[in-house]
Amino acid sequence: MLKFACPSFSRIFFLSALSFISGTTLVRAQTDTITDHRQTEVYSPVPPVVTPAAKVGDAPSDAVILFDGKNLDEWVLTKDGTTPADWIVSKDILTVNKTSGNIQTKRTFTNYQLHIEWRIPSNITGSDQARGNSGLFLAGTGPGDDGYEMQILDCYNNKTYVNGQTASIYKQGIPLANACRKPGEWQSYDVIWTAPVFNTDGSLVSPARVTAFHNGVLVQNNFELKGGTRYVGKPFYKAHGPSPIKLQAHGDKSEPISFRNIWIRPL
Repeated sequence: MLKFACPSFSRIFFLSALSFISGTTLVRAQTDTITDHRQTEVYSPVPPVVTPAAKVGDAPSDAVILFDGKNLDEWVLTKDGTTPADWIVSKDILTVNKTSGNIQTKRTFTNYQLHIEWRIPSNITGSDQARGNSGLFLAGTGPGDDGYEMQILDCYNNKTYVNGQTASIYKQGIPLANACRKPGEWQSYDVIWTAPVFNTDGSLVSPARVTAFHNGVLVQNNFELKGGTRYVGKPFYKAHGPSPIKLQAHGDKSEPISFRNIWIRPL
């Protein structure tokens, strides 16, 4: 019978421990070569000074104001990109005009911080996806509903599919919580958007990511998108550059929702 030499457990343990101790000693030795605190201090470039707003949710000093209640100078109709947006502006509030379709910003963006406030009408009717439906497209990539949509919907005591409820990344990212207020009350989204990056041949380098708060509650935590959001079919990426932000005029028959206090900080 052939016999094979087998090292004892104690010998294996000793060698493993020795290896661990040696590695630890090496790390400590490397760390201990820094003896002056100034070797780990960085003084430039100096971050720009940004004056925060007096009220949380209002625009800081470096923000681009997309809607402040006065006009729609920053917006155009999505269907042609040249016609001024004609949603309804009254008493510092912007209300969806469902007959004219989606609107989008004149400017295009890559990575950014966005704040937007929205309100479901107190007299809202309908159920499921036909109740106060709209959408915030974090990057619009074409006519209609092309792009990456964060859902806006009345999900206060309104059941629907969870990957299409309020604060979902539509049909992709289920929100971490339902933080909806009652219809008639103002709500807010605060979004950090990291745009996808593409090679010159159109292949994907890095996917889009989104972190978002709904009424101050974390609902998307560095979520990685699988591509553009789609009503039917699987998501996929198609190369694009800086893109406008788009607001949806959804075709359901419920009362149109309203927006206010929209600003952005390109990053």
